[in-house]
Amino acid sequence: MKGKYWSPYLAGGLSGLALVLSVWISGKFFGASTSFVRVAGLIEKVFAPEYVASLSYFQAKVPKVEWQVMFVLGIMVGSFVAALSSKTFQIVWVPPMWAEKFGPGRLKRALWAFLGGIIAMFGARLAGGCPSGHGLSGVAQLSVGSLIALVCFFVGGIISANLFYRKRR
Repeated sequence: MKGKYWSPYLAGGLSGLALVLSVWISGKFFGASTSFVRVAGLIEKVFAPEYVASLSYFQAKVPKVEWQVMFVLGIMVGSFVAALSSKTFQIVWVPPMWAEKFGPGRLKRALWAFLGGIIAMFGARLAGGCPSGHGLSGVAQLSVGSLIALVCFFVGGIISANLFYRKRR
């Protein structure tokens, strides 16, 4: 790695400032999980529009491109800009820690990443929001439910990492 990573204090402060500006200017709090649901609905509407229209879930979460979709795209663009500006950008198909433990196979890594994404999305929908929604927006509003959800996200991550990467003796 040639560059130097951004300071977590600077990045955290900028995230907090962005949250305050978002609420002040547009009245919108951070969150991302609903955007994935809406985009999935948009894609499904291409193949089965009558079916999507019949689902009560999509009556509440109407498939459309709205501010959260733009928020997620902004996260991707911002991450890319941050990696380029810090000279830490690199393409890694299989992270070294994964390759050391499970081998260099891309397909195995992709399948586990996809499964992990499904589980994370299920948990986010079950919790009524994602880590960014609960962790940044909910905790900023001193929401006890968001604090509990955030603790559960972290506990789940710690348990999962320990199960996957535990050193065998």
